[in-house]
Amino acid sequence: MAIGIDKIGFATSQYVLHLETLAQARGQKIEKYTTGLMLDALSITPITEDIVTMAASASKDILEESDKEAIDMVILATESGIDQSKAASIYVHHLLGIQPFARSIEIKEACYAATAGLNYAKLHVEKHPNSKVLVIASDIAKYGIKSAGEPTQGAGAVAMLVTTNPRILELSDDNISQTRDIYDFWRPNYSTTPFVDGIYSTKQYLDSLKTTWSEYQKRHHATLEEFSAFCFHIPYPKLALKGLKKLMDKDLSNAVKQQLTDNFEQSILYSRQVGNIYTGSLYLGLLSLLENSQTLTAGDKIGLFSYGSGAVSEIFSGRLVAGYEKMLLTDRLTQLQQRTPLTVSDYEKVFYEEANLDSDGNATFDSYQTGAFALEHIQQHQRIYVRKDHD
Repeated sequence: MAIGIDKIGFATSQYVLHLETLAQARGQKIEKYTTGLMLDALSITPITEDIVTMAASASKDILEESDKEAIDMVILATESGIDQSKAASIYVHHLLGIQPFARSIEIKEACYAATAGLNYAKLHVEKHPNSKVLVIASDIAKYGIKSAGEPTQGAGAVAMLVTTNPRILELSDDNISQTRDIYDFWRPNYSTTPFVDGIYSTKQYLDSLKTTWSEYQKRHHATLEEFSAFCFHIPYPKLALKGLKKLMDKDLSNAVKQQLTDNFEQSILYSRQVGNIYTGSLYLGLLSLLENSQTLTAGDKIGLFSYGSGAVSEIFSGRLVAGYEKMLLTDRLTQLQQRTPLTVSDYEKVFYEEANLDSDGNATFDSYQTGAFALEHIQQHQRIYVRKDHD
């Protein structure tokens, strides 16, 4: 039975911080960001745009009424949770008008969680072939003003509809996972920003890739020549490039190296403009690859490396379905260019604004640009979301 990604959508904020602007304010050379990190711009969210609004917007763009009737599970992966108890997927389920007899959950394991969600969805559809599962990765990467991670921040959501007979990517049964108990990146409940051991995290990312790939090769007798492209978790594109180079050994032909490198360049185009979106970064890379590569064809095998600090990693693959390109957009980069640019002072105000609750747990917000949905206000500690359009 063929199971995989039938539709895929993406949403980000309406505001952008160009890294040239940030570099000037921080007294840095722009090459430190554009070459050292391979980043050009960051998506910046106001307080009225959060993981729920972006998740709903990313999903709204791909779902038809027939999908909403067939979806019986909504999985939202995030490490930017808005409630310690209520799953963000419940808000999304309501905002989208999905039929009521559906399971809605939120899952967490740093940037890996969306991959776990995709696996869960695949198993569910395998058991219930007529069902559809909506898997969403939605996050806001926020490190702090003048922190080392500041130029890698970002925000966005990737929504994937998992079904039988998918029209984009058929998932293979070749997943290899690895878990190791480490502290490379973590955020305790009492902190609004994460703690990061940057050098250690980079080493763990690359070592997890190397050892998981080795196990994948051993179990599946696989070689890199089988893949037309390889997508990676992208904390920042330069690290993913190091990952690709880690996989390509000296015996690999120049033609294969060139193909993998060319497709890698296509897979980071969106991340260069958006920044880190944690759980969704791997799948934003996949979307960027599919919408921009000129060499991929039906049947091509695509490798995917998922990594979540703490740490869990996984390598798996999928094959492109004939006609996959009809399910994608061709103007997404143009859409990203339409975001409103921020000065550094405006970015510092907008991105770090927190709700000012009164004694009854109420808060109102200034008017900001958002996507199709917005966090309107907080009433007695309850988050009130609205849909801004009704097309």
